[in-house]
Amino acid sequence: MAQHDDLSAPPRPLPPSPSPTKTDPRAIHARAIKSVATDNATFNNLVTLYSKLESLASYSVRVFSQIRSPNVVSWTALVSAHSNTLLALRYFVSMLRHPTLPNNRTLASLFRTSAALFALPFALSLHSLSLKLALSSDPFAGSALLSFYFKCRMPDHAHKVFDEIPDRDSVCYSAMIVGLAQNSRSVDALLVLADMRHRGFASTEHSVSGGLRAAAELAALEQCRMIHGHAVVAGFDSNVVVGSALVDGYGKAGVVENARQVFEDNLAWMNLVGWNAMMAGYAQQGDHKSTSELFDSMECQGLVPDEYSFLAMLTALYNAGMFLEADQWLTRMKVDYGLQPTLVHYTCFVGAMARAGHLEQAERVALTMPYEPDAAVWRALLSACAFHGEADKAWSMARRVLELEPLDDSAYVIVANVLSAAGRWDDVAELRKMLRVRRVKKQGGRSWIEIQGKVHVFAAGDWKHKRSAEIYRKLQEIMGEIEKLGYVPIWDELLHNVEEEKRKEALWHHSEKLAVAFGVLCGSAPPGKPLRIVKNLRICKDCHEAFKYMTRILQREIIVRDVNRYHRFVDGNCTCRDIW
Repeated sequence: MAQHDDLSAPPRPLPPSPSPTKTDPRAIHARAIKSVATDNATFNNLVTLYSKLESLASYSVRVFSQIRSPNVVSWTALVSAHSNTLLALRYFVSMLRHPTLPNNRTLASLFRTSAALFALPFALSLHSLSLKLALSSDPFAGSALLSFYFKCRMPDHAHKVFDEIPDRDSVCYSAMIVGLAQNSRSVDALLVLADMRHRGFASTEHSVSGGLRAAAELAALEQCRMIHGHAVVAGFDSNVVVGSALVDGYGKAGVVENARQVFEDNLAWMNLVGWNAMMAGYAQQGDHKSTSELFDSMECQGLVPDEYSFLAMLTALYNAGMFLEADQWLTRMKVDYGLQPTLVHYTCFVGAMARAGHLEQAERVALTMPYEPDAAVWRALLSACAFHGEADKAWSMARRVLELEPLDDSAYVIVANVLSAAGRWDDVAELRKMLRVRRVKKQGGRSWIEIQGKVHVFAAGDWKHKRSAEIYRKLQEIMGEIEKLGYVPIWDELLHNVEEEKRKEALWHHSEKLAVAFGVLCGSAPPGKPLRIVKNLRICKDCHEAFKYMTRILQREIIVRDVNRYHRFVDGNCTCRDIW
């Protein structure tokens, strides 16, 4: 009997089975032992069957050692039997020493194991071997390889693998769409989804849910609706994965009514992920009452809340500025459910407390909580200090942010505005000098608006759009109208000492204002329907103020999703109550 390195195990009696059946691997194994001639296929099957039973998994190696001449299928069965463990890599090395070369299924299993273990050097060597064996372009192995690169946050490598697969199938496309969405390459994900449908490949639950995730990140409502329609036609509307993604997509697009409708339609089979997505949709709007009611309903359905359920609740309270309630929910999380709050839970609590004006108390919580505060904690405190006009405290919080993230341009901008409002021009000059010395570049603001299913992206002072001349004329017209209503610019104090006309031009040409002008120009929504804008940064004070006036002259809502939260401008007011 052949021995393969040290794969054989000392013989042990098989544990008794109370009722062996035809599918019980021990029954099959017993028949194989009694048989005069048993082929490799039987033993290969036994290796796989034993590996699926936790109590009998060790017997997969013992059975393999009984194969006199293991072939590539035998070795692949052994490697797959130990997927997601270092043993799989060890057995693969034994396979090569045997010597037996892998096939596409061997490589697919190993790429998945490498992703689970984050074994980058091993996977790179494996990719090299797959190129030599001409297997990297195989759809089965290629899909697993590009999924690995996506998990390692290497989307460009994954795209190259995808491009080199000549005969792609729906699995390849699905892996690509999901990977791009997970790596915040949302526009690319939607393009691949469109290409998949154009080429006639059947959609899968993964391609549809991945497309919805991409649409959610862009807050692209029309894309979300189109994918929803496709899901209904393809028969995925009752799929729990797609249903949860639809709830998330509509919620992040700010249309919680649509999200709730999908949620209610799928309530019979909605899992905890879907409930959390629905609560998160309300939380982004600061609707703590609906979030709380949904939390209670979830418990009545017999579902046990997890850390994401509580994160949704705390986010809602943070956006509503209700720190006493946030403290109660944090306590409830620990005492009633035995869940340990993470840093992000404490960040919500600290932020809610600071927004309520309890800055000293919030700072004490940040310093005494069981985690080292990160930049997000200090940034939440900085924003609250700025809102309350506490210049000294804001300067202190900004220093803490910059110690951790010295190139964070938003911290410089926020504290500069607070210091200038207090007339502390020497400190503003020092801050500007610090910007130059550290070579901090202000991150380019980008805003996008969706018109008839197509996403249009704008940057500040952008003239790249083919209708730029019309957009700027329309913006000039709108800004002129709101000035008549009493709008007064709120200057960006990093532009201090710049002549007024140039400062006004810099403010008027912010990306979100350009997006609104384009939306009005194109009639992006029917009269009475809101204009929906997404911003990659925090909306500036001037745009926030301008949009209040714009709602009055345009007689329509403007909904902006910035990096922090949703802003719903209606009749000259914003639902954030000027706290963001």
